[in-house]
Amino acid sequence: MYYTYMIRCKDNSIYTGITTNIERRFKEHLNKNEKCAKYTKIHSVIKIEAVCKSETRTLASKLEFQIKKLEKKKKEELLKTKDLTKFFQEKLECEKYKEGGILTCLS
Repeated sequence: MYYTYMIRCKDNSIYTGITTNIERRFKEHLNKNEKCAKYTKIHSVIKIEAVCKSETRTLASKLEFQIKKLEKKKKEELLKTKDLTKFFQEKLECEKYKEGGILTCLS
């Protein structure tokens, strides 16, 4: 199982990534250890905003790529609506992404 996640940073920016273990990965970002992303070493993390579960790394990476392409305003709207189809209906098979246990990316 793979997870695509969105994390809120202290400067109100949003970091998006993928992992197989959301708790471990968040701790890596939070503790700024050697496995932490360069972005979150500079932009301290506050909380996980959304998690989407997918069966394969390919699906998780496709969603990550599409989210990263969004402008900040659209990312905030995605977090508010939790509706992948609104943003990615023609780019992704949205029904393949499931609730990740923290917040769902599907309505």
